[in-house]
This record gives sequence, C-alpha cells and structure tokens, in this order.
Amino acid sequence: MKVVVQEALFDPWEEVRNYQQQNLPRGKHGGSVIFVGTMRDFNEGVDGISRMYLDHYPGMTEKHIERVCEDAMNEWDIMDAYVVHRVGEINPDEPIVLVAVWSRHRAMAFDACRFIINDLKHRAPFWKREQRPEGEHWVEGNTADERAARIAS
Repeated sequence: MKVVVQEALFDPWEEVRNYQQQNLPRGKHGGSVIFVGTMRDFNEGVDGISRMYLDHYPGMTEKHIERVCEDAMNEWDIMDAYVVHRVGEINPDEPIVLVAVWSRHRAMAFDACRFIINDLKHRAPFWKREQRPEGEHWVEGNTADERAARIAS
C-alpha cells in the first residue's frame, strides 16, 4: 500500500503502470480497478470554474488516507492499494486523485476502490476553494456515502 499527497501534476496511467510493475507479483491479480478524478469546470450548478485550490494538513492527511486503505484491506480481500492525491492549485481537466486497487477477483477490487474514493470525497482532511466567475468560493462539503461511513466507524 502506498499513499502520496503532492502538488505536482501526474499521469495516472503511468503511475498505475509503474506501481504495478514494481510492487505486484506477475500473474497473481485478477482484478484491477482504477479511479481517476479530474477537475471539472462546473460545480454546485455553477459553470465557468477556472481553477481550484486544495488545502490540507501535511502528515494528518496522509495518515487519514493510509487508515482508509487499511480499512479497505481489512474489509475486502485485496492485494494492494495505491492513492495519489493532488493539493495546491489545480486546473480543469487535470487529475486530482488516483485510486488503484488490485485483488484476485474483480468484485473485491470494485468495492474497495469505491470505499476509498468515497471516504476521500467525504471525510479526508482536504479543503477546496474554487475560482468562480463571481470570485473565490470555499466548498463546504461533498456527497456522503453511508456504506463507506458505516465501514469506517
């Protein structure tokens, strides 16, 4: 398992390929589920969002994501999980987050990946400020996933 929080732009497909080649035994996983979240230019019914800024608490954020990945590994029989999450300034069409999960069978990888990304969207210590046509706007929250909240508690 690996968690990276960084400001730098990344290529999610290159990250997955490199991580898989370096960390997973060949021929042992039957399912890989990869989620890539990208910045869009609309939110909460507002179009024309030109950029956003993600803030976080260094150290605390990584520990939270690591705990979520550990919870996923305890709940589902997955082989590995890899999360890369951006912070700082992000522009439309740039990747914000990569969640990759490997397991022997696809169902466990799907469930674990969904659990991880839903926790990141709802509970992880990130704060989002958007640049909208009318000015800066702090986003107050994201959509909750009740199942993810039950498993995490």
